[in-house]
Amino acid sequence: MVARVGRLAYWSAVAVIFAWAAWLRFRLPLDPIADHGTWGYLSPALRKLIGAEFGHTYGRNFIYPGFLFLLLRAFGDFRAITVAQHFLGLIAGGVLLLTWRRARAFVPDPRVGRGGHYALGLLAAAVFLLASGPIRFETQLRPEGVCAFLFSINLYLVIQFVACCFIENRPTAAAAYGIAAVFSSILLASVKPSFALVATVALLPISMFFFRRGWLWQKIALGGGAVASAALLLLPEHFLSRNDEESQTLLPTALFVIHADLIRDQMAEDIQRNAKVPYSREWLGRVHSILSAEIGKSSAAGSVHYSTLGFDPGYLMYNRSSIAPQLHKQFANNVSALCAFYWFYYWRIWQQRPFLVVKKIARQMAIFYRPVCPAYNSRKFWSLTDVYEWSIFSLDSEPYRKIWATYRPAVDFMNRTAVLAQSAPVIEQRAYIRKPLLFLAKTYLVSLFIALVVGAAVLFHKRRRRRVGWLAALVLFVYSYNLANCLEVAVLHSLHDPRYKTVQMFFTILAQFLALWFIVEFALEMRARAKTSVLDKCSMQRTAIS
Repeated sequence: MVARVGRLAYWSAVAVIFAWAAWLRFRLPLDPIADHGTWGYLSPALRKLIGAEFGHTYGRNFIYPGFLFLLLRAFGDFRAITVAQHFLGLIAGGVLLLTWRRARAFVPDPRVGRGGHYALGLLAAAVFLLASGPIRFETQLRPEGVCAFLFSINLYLVIQFVACCFIENRPTAAAAYGIAAVFSSILLASVKPSFALVATVALLPISMFFFRRGWLWQKIALGGGAVASAALLLLPEHFLSRNDEESQTLLPTALFVIHADLIRDQMAEDIQRNAKVPYSREWLGRVHSILSAEIGKSSAAGSVHYSTLGFDPGYLMYNRSSIAPQLHKQFANNVSALCAFYWFYYWRIWQQRPFLVVKKIARQMAIFYRPVCPAYNSRKFWSLTDVYEWSIFSLDSEPYRKIWATYRPAVDFMNRTAVLAQSAPVIEQRAYIRKPLLFLAKTYLVSLFIALVVGAAVLFHKRRRRRVGWLAALVLFVYSYNLANCLEVAVLHSLHDPRYKTVQMFFTILAQFLALWFIVEFALEMRARAKTSVLDKCSMQRTAIS
């Protein structure tokens, strides 16, 4: 009877939380929000819808533009994009609950009761579903709108694989989940390349499958499925990107402008020492002068996003008169030679100034690993008029207008956006969710540190390792998603851009709640052992007396 009441209470709470989360989403205007990066994702879909080729724009992978195309083709309304992304966000919350329940298999005879464990998972899902951060992403015309869903699927599949492969010894199920996990990892890295290192981390447990004895046919199936997944997702991108110049230049240009100050100083040193480099001293002198001047201009622009860099790499890359466009002209549109120059000086600063490059990476990592974790957005207000006004500005340039003006649903979308820019409400994130978010933000580093210490205590003690070793590994594995993502962004870009931090909220929440469960399990285990030890001593004393 008690168990039945508990189940009823649990599922009632699930229903209330999901209904509440749905209301928080669908009370908002359903027209998606654009920004300066939206056109690279939207334009391939629009071109296809007006009869041109799907194409490839600004180096953006084809998957999210394809997602937009399918929705617009099916519904002919931009609001379908936001609706779909909201539903995917709700599904992500549901998958979080499933992942949490499945994680119980990582502890044989857990000391935390099933009811307490499920309640803790429900709290984690509630924080994710009711927070404004994921909801904001779901309203955007960017791949971040589907990232929480992709994270949830990826983590669920990897955890299922580990449970089936290493804990339950179910080879066929392990192979099936492994194939799905490989597919989801490649999909995640394709949709958002800044998660390529996260996807690599996700594949590490799967790679261990091939080192197990036996299971030959399952290994063949998993290997074949992995190859098929890669071919299905990577080959179309390869062929579509061949006609997109920015697919070749985006990464090397970004690396050049992000490290512009170090490259400037290295150029000055090369010129002064007349170093043997594949570029003439006179030409390097001109480039150095231009780069120095443009860095100064970008600093004067005063971008708040890149204060740790001391200049604005976005200005250097996108301003029409800045260094990247000027170098493009200097190389007479020879993309291969331009990219070779960018790569040469990027690797040169690693060779000549490795300490300074590592210092730059460390400064970027410190943006995330600080006393208040920035993955959680606890802001109280969100002005929709501001973001819709920016949405109009982002899509209303003449080249863009020539394309979207020929597609009636896009015209309707822009008209509605113009109205919303004047009348959209200010959304308040209530205290009932802001306070838990702030608490989680302030305890992220603490929970990580305790998990590391307790994890070390477990992994180096045979009995504890047998009891909660798999849970310790799971906690550290999920925390490694944060580390991998931050490291990749710190190397390639800057964590000062807020979206690189707040998009990590899904696996940050999961990591912290898993850490809490792990710490409680460890504490209960230690208490039980202490109690057993006391009872044993008392028993021995009574035996000695008798």
